[in-house]
Amino acid sequence: MKAYKKWLAAGITMVSALTLAACSNGGGNNEAKSGLKPSVKMSDYYDNKAKSTSTYNNGTLKVAEYNSSPFVGMTSPSLQTNAEDMDVYAPGSVSLFKTDANNKVVDGGLANLSLDKDKKTATITLRDNAKWSNGSKITAKDVEYPYEIIASKDTTSQQYSDDWQAIDGMAAYHAGKAKTISGITMPDGPKGNKVVIHYNKFAPSLQYGGNSYMWSSIEPYEYIKNVPIAKLGSSAQIRKNPIWAGPYKMSKQVVGESTSWVPNQYYYGKKAQIKHIDIQVVNDSNFVSSLKSKQFDFSANVGISSEYPQISKMNNYKTVGSMGNTISGPQSQYSYLAFNLGHMDTKTQKNVMDPKAKMANLKLRQAMLYALDIGALRKKFNNGLAWYPNSLISPYYKKYYNSKSPRYMFNMKKANQLLDQAGYKKKGKWRVQPDGKSLTINFGATSGTPVSEAQYNYYLQQWRKLGLNAQFAGGRPMDMNKFYAILDKPKQNQFDVFSGGFGTASEPTPTGFYGEGASFNMAHFATKKNTQLLNDMNNDKAWNSKYRAKQFKDWQTYMQNQAAYVPTSMSLNWYPVNKRVKGYDIRPGNNEFWSSLSLTSSKPE
Repeated sequence: MKAYKKWLAAGITMVSALTLAACSNGGGNNEAKSGLKPSVKMSDYYDNKAKSTSTYNNGTLKVAEYNSSPFVGMTSPSLQTNAEDMDVYAPGSVSLFKTDANNKVVDGGLANLSLDKDKKTATITLRDNAKWSNGSKITAKDVEYPYEIIASKDTTSQQYSDDWQAIDGMAAYHAGKAKTISGITMPDGPKGNKVVIHYNKFAPSLQYGGNSYMWSSIEPYEYIKNVPIAKLGSSAQIRKNPIWAGPYKMSKQVVGESTSWVPNQYYYGKKAQIKHIDIQVVNDSNFVSSLKSKQFDFSANVGISSEYPQISKMNNYKTVGSMGNTISGPQSQYSYLAFNLGHMDTKTQKNVMDPKAKMANLKLRQAMLYALDIGALRKKFNNGLAWYPNSLISPYYKKYYNSKSPRYMFNMKKANQLLDQAGYKKKGKWRVQPDGKSLTINFGATSGTPVSEAQYNYYLQQWRKLGLNAQFAGGRPMDMNKFYAILDKPKQNQFDVFSGGFGTASEPTPTGFYGEGASFNMAHFATKKNTQLLNDMNNDKAWNSKYRAKQFKDWQTYMQNQAAYVPTSMSLNWYPVNKRVKGYDIRPGNNEFWSSLSLTSSKPE
């Protein structure tokens, strides 16, 4: 599984005060009109009929990464946490497995996968011509080493999932009680091409790419073996001179600002057609102007929905989009509100809820959600591209999505009643805690466009109408890197409630985000029922598809009711693509996005 944090532009124009028409909770077209479903449809590929030539392909593909902050510069897949790093290093990245249109693993990728349900083993066999961009062979140890990095007691990675405890010996290694992972073997030795993973629990999700029981990237062991895992993220091998296994290799980078790429001659798969790629960070406030001036061929990250009407009118750009696919493969992205409920115990590596936490009272959390008309926000400002979801699982996953999970629909009367019932009485202008002590609620949010910050101001406006003394943590929205540096701490008291975003893996099991041991569980929500529901998604009974779907659906309803994390926006993954680009295709099953691209003119049209 590869999970990441993402700041998502809300797509709202700045206004001094937001006056919104209340949503109705109807069905069908009413839901689209009320901001509860998307209303825009797009093709997930651009069928450019123009001819591509070697002359044009000898030029440079220009790609924009729209963001208000610089990218971190983490090239290691095992250590990456932000989508921005994934975006700017995407041309050099490669997945271990090839997947079909249903995201099932099939033969023909960097490695093949063989599952033995009876023996509870997964055998990974690398292809013979697999090489790194420096010409060295990709080995079994390169497949195994990410598990050591991610599960190490000394790691800076946040990718560890409770589901990995299904691997024999993983729990002991993660706890520092074993030096190796006994359940991962290399029958032909570290320099061979075969890895066998032995499981104590054999999950049905293993059949799919991006699942939470198996890692789908590699690390160059021989190149980085002399760097302690604790220092790997700051090493020259990762930060300055990384090597690659994808269709391109990096030729230059200005950390935080841009990356440049040339074809990787040792790539096993389809050969890259375009000779140069430049990816540049552009402030998202320049989204429209940079395209109008023909500076870029397409965006590496999802477009800003508030700007869609202007983009859709540009004759020289096509809009390509999908509910569940991106240029990096199947993914769903969403933003959420979360409440700080505890901390991460650094000794046990488990999240612990604090019954005395400021936001521990369920009625307080629910009241704050009922005070917001989120559907009206989506309706008014997102141009039919984003909607107010009722679940942390996207409708893209039709088999597992629960359309009947409840939403927190705007109801100020109910919000006030909940606070009164819970003992949050008014004392002067503001409500106080049930014990009579003053209550100040600190809201954490990232800086961005006027668009996103208007939504945050609306949240504060509504909470203050409830009599809650809510304010921005630090006085204002903050830089994305600073924001996540706070949330990444095992324990923090600067944010009581925060707005974040997640990009999910292609297989929807959510343990890596919301499990008891998940580093991404930054609200520290951990209950026995949550753990049980997550485990049941991939137990022995879950090989029955109906049973598995029910566990997913029960979990979605449970999470909505618990109001620890509540989704506020899901969006189509959409991209503006210049008409000179050929081969742009984000359909599921396209495992060669970057290699398939070519150009039909010398510069963006």
